[in-house]
Amino acid sequence: MKKILIAAFLLSQFTAYSQYKYKVIAYYTGNADNINQYPLAKLTHVIYSFLKLQHDTLTFRDSAQQATVQQLVALKQQYPQLKIMVSVGGWGGCGPCSGLFDTAATRNNFVQTAAQLLKDYDIDGLDLDWEYPTIEGYPGHQFLPQDKNNFTLLVKQLRAAIGKDKLLSFAAGGFTQYLQESIDWDAVTPQMDFINLMTYDLVGGYSKVTGHHTPLNDYMPNQQSLEKCTNWLLDKKVPASKLIAGAAFYGRVWQNVADTNHGLYQSGEFLQGVSYKNFDTYFSDTSGFKYYWDKKAKAPYQYNKEKKLFATFDDPESINAKAKFVRRKKMGGIMFWELSDDRYTEGLVDAVEKNLNE
Repeated sequence: MKKILIAAFLLSQFTAYSQYKYKVIAYYTGNADNINQYPLAKLTHVIYSFLKLQHDTLTFRDSAQQATVQQLVALKQQYPQLKIMVSVGGWGGCGPCSGLFDTAATRNNFVQTAAQLLKDYDIDGLDLDWEYPTIEGYPGHQFLPQDKNNFTLLVKQLRAAIGKDKLLSFAAGGFTQYLQESIDWDAVTPQMDFINLMTYDLVGGYSKVTGHHTPLNDYMPNQQSLEKCTNWLLDKKVPASKLIAGAAFYGRVWQNVADTNHGLYQSGEFLQGVSYKNFDTYFSDTSGFKYYWDKKAKAPYQYNKEKKLFATFDDPESINAKAKFVRRKKMGGIMFWELSDDRYTEGLVDAVEKNLNE
């Protein structure tokens, strides 16, 4: 009787989860113990980041990472809607990628070891986070003109090796140069289950001018946004259902910012990032920060007049605007970097799921 009741409970949960129309995809860098404190029932995918490139082999960094992935996969017994994927690369983590994927032998070995790893550990799929093919990414990392074609070869070989039962995705730069130069969209898109648009860090830590790092809309010269990125891809006939909008679960702070336009679009120096879980402390009533909302960009920001600090971020209001955009454009859902930056309860995961599936 106990087994029957458990089975009935799991079936009822699966039925509820399967009603979710949109994907809620969390990148995650933490351990398996902490993840249980987050509202996993509101997620559809967890992309564990990042595994190790050891020469031309995809593997775990150490036994602790291996155990973490195994524990994450085990979560599917409790949360049957959940897909567990692993990612390779990341900002600063894909230094060997250009050279590795430039030769057939090393590319083939990566593909075979990746496919075997997914099979051996019952992992649902692989996410590629190469920042970036063909154009400059992390300072000092090699990038070559043939990267674009090599990425196409890579994803075609991966799809052939892992079959249709495993998921394949990649993290796409959310800015125009990447969209135009890094990817052969016609060739790559059919191989992908979904494409994660990194529509955050659009004003990065190297910028000497402040701005919204994850805005929905753009209205300034050369400004990047989720809207601009999405519309560019839709014009290229990329299916909207494969496009996953990016959200940031962290803020970026600039210092030495003049009190003009409340610090927005002013000269400054990047100071630090702040996790959403620490917003209440960092932006407390006594911190000196004042909240502002940019109606055109549909993006929040804060400015500290006394300390000359400017902060850009996502919050529940901007998440709500992005969710409405996703629904209007009939996109696949929302992904975010990253779950460890959220609050355990009443955080941005709740805002994403609520607003997507309302």
